[in-house]
Amino acid sequence: MAINLSSHVFAGNPLRPKTPKPSDPLSLSSAFESLKPHLLQTPENHPPPKSPLFKVLLFKKGSPLVSSSARGDGAVPSWNLGWISLSDCKGLLGKYGVQLTETSFVYLGSRAEEDVVYWAIDVSVDGGLIHELSSRQLCFVELRALMMATDWADSYVMGELAIAGHARALLEWHKVSIFCGHCGDKTVPKEAGRMKQCSNELCKKTIYPRLDPVVIMLVIDRENDRALLGRQPRFPPRMWSCLAGFIEPGESLEEAVRREAYEETGIEVGEVVYHSSQPWPVGPSSLPCQLMVGFFAYAKSLDINVDKEELEDAQWHNREDVRKALMFAEYKKAQRTAAAKVDQICKGGKKRQRQNSSAHNVAKSGKLAPMFVPGPFAIAHHLISSWANQDPPTGQPHSGFISKL
Repeated sequence: MAINLSSHVFAGNPLRPKTPKPSDPLSLSSAFESLKPHLLQTPENHPPPKSPLFKVLLFKKGSPLVSSSARGDGAVPSWNLGWISLSDCKGLLGKYGVQLTETSFVYLGSRAEEDVVYWAIDVSVDGGLIHELSSRQLCFVELRALMMATDWADSYVMGELAIAGHARALLEWHKVSIFCGHCGDKTVPKEAGRMKQCSNELCKKTIYPRLDPVVIMLVIDRENDRALLGRQPRFPPRMWSCLAGFIEPGESLEEAVRREAYEETGIEVGEVVYHSSQPWPVGPSSLPCQLMVGFFAYAKSLDINVDKEELEDAQWHNREDVRKALMFAEYKKAQRTAAAKVDQICKGGKKRQRQNSSAHNVAKSGKLAPMFVPGPFAIAHHLISSWANQDPPTGQPHSGFISKL
């Protein structure tokens, strides 16, 4: 099953984080100045000053507020972000003792075609607020569950997922950057939450959102028309994927690919070819946003020596077996099942958010597939499918993303 995406999951954010002119009402600085009097305004005060429409997305422990609906009888449900107006946000949270200040908000951006500014806030909420949100069929759902439930053919929902990923990355970064890494004093948000600064007058160190780059590579044996896939201990049975690892300081991307392949499997790599990159904001909260940088790596040696501290196993897989794994996997069925679970949660059903990543490893016959690879939400899938669906043995895989380093 070949799946082509115009952009990777979590990429293609439709919001503009900056505008050409700082004086633009939708710009970060102008919008933030307009936000302040709105927060101070009460029914007894004068009406708030004229400003763009503000929409707010609530997060609870890294999970965004969403709704879900189906567009017709029997249709597969689709989730949407649960944007609420600023006034509604103030009223809702105020009822439960949450006092909003300007530092509560993180600026997400604006849409070119709208007079709207989008914000995100992280809230600790009690059962009363959750019950009230539930009465509106709104609920907090883990971002990974939303990723599994996203129809990758729906460009609008793909954009919603990218917005949610961007917002979560910023909010989680705020949680892990409470103190200055230089002097230890507290930090304070600046630039509408897009940066932070040490509160110590003698330090005032500026801190920007954290990004952790990771190389992910499909190692290819050109001569024997095979690809090297690895298994981590946490993987479901029969799941195989690409090798990956964090980039070391002072290391180029190509060097990181060669080092990681050798450290994990003992395979020496020569030529390295760039494929594409994908933001990955669904890792642990200590790593708010990883950037997966994908490559094809061509093997110079073939004998595998697995580092058991890194991998459970690594094996060469021929193209035909990988093609079969891609052909028989029920990715679309798994996505629809995940979408139905999110819909059930939003309509007050039992919260079973943790999706089984092996749900698509059942072939159309109903039997378990002998092997499977990550679904279309992961860059690993597109590295593997791009190689598997080329015409052998011409060498380089083809893809609209590919360029040679």
